[in-house]
Amino acid sequence: MEIIKGRIQGAKKVVVYGPEGIGKSTFASKFPDPLFIDTEGSTKSMDVSRTKKPSSWAMLQEQVRYVRDNRCCATLVIDTMDWAEQMCIEAICDKHHKSGIEDFGYGNGYVYVKEELGRFLNLLEEVVEKGIHVVLTAHAQIRKFEQPDELGAYDRYELKLGKKTSSQTAPLVKEWADMVLFANYKTYAVAVDDKGKKHKAQGGRRVMYTTHNPCWDAKNREGLAEELPFDFGEIAHIFSGNIGRKEESKHEEKKQEERIPEKKEAPVIPEAVPEKGKEDIFSARDENAMPEPDPAIPQALRDLMKENKVTEWDIQNVVAARGYYPSDTPVANYDPDFVAGVLVGAWPQVMDIIRQMWEKQEIPFN
Repeated sequence: MEIIKGRIQGAKKVVVYGPEGIGKSTFASKFPDPLFIDTEGSTKSMDVSRTKKPSSWAMLQEQVRYVRDNRCCATLVIDTMDWAEQMCIEAICDKHHKSGIEDFGYGNGYVYVKEELGRFLNLLEEVVEKGIHVVLTAHAQIRKFEQPDELGAYDRYELKLGKKTSSQTAPLVKEWADMVLFANYKTYAVAVDDKGKKHKAQGGRRVMYTTHNPCWDAKNREGLAEELPFDFGEIAHIFSGNIGRKEESKHEEKKQEERIPEKKEAPVIPEAVPEKGKEDIFSARDENAMPEPDPAIPQALRDLMKENKVTEWDIQNVVAARGYYPSDTPVANYDPDFVAGVLVGAWPQVMDIIRQMWEKQEIPFN
């Protein structure tokens, strides 16, 4: 058995939550080389790198897998996690043909959500293992809390995830994270009369809390002070030296160029010819030559088709092969519940079948 001692450096898993408008997205944009998956469209006025706004839970997972496989950033930001959870709930309801999560029966729907979000956190763990930081932003909600061993109740801030009365997904996210930061406005009650009976609120300075308090959830494993200004500079030292981007920095490229003698040409290394397989077939499709999907096709499916270079012909063949619709039935004529629950809801399986069909074709695209 191998015994490993000391600290192990690696990418971090961070959750940042707080009230709306406090600057969670701006804070996340200060992390090293961030790439945003903006689920709610809150970064439109920010100069950041972002993916296309995901229109479905399946598309969000596709984007995360792309980051995992291509290491195209040093920090992946899901902004926000509570909006991502709503897409997860919609996907589960579509898959099981329910109009809402409560239709599953008492608490059963939230068990499905917890299991699906658990799988999503495992996918994010794979991103972290590639050396890429993951930051999840979320809104805060206030809930009345009663401790079993105490009399009375009090208000506390919690992640706006899961069921309002007894969240099952919020604890899962907090356990997954290395660091949970709660951002809020710090206000003071100041007496306005000489008897001290009337008060007014003053202040409004933005701060972040890094450790647990009866009034909020927070934690860290870096020995941070309990309260800090809400500024990335306060925690920047934790993330220095962890770079997940696959490509070398320009500085490193310049250093390599300097190592080559001026009068000696660098050897020419022939490019490796990729072995024909799934990824080779996928990359062979010319994105610019792809036909635009019919605008009448539901947005969620249309976006997945564009992301994966899938044509309407591909979808029709898969559907016909499974006996759902004749091969000449336009995708726009499919039942919306079928599209949401079978095609979008089971997109990874649909893509597997499409790839198998691509491989069987001698000239797959043209």
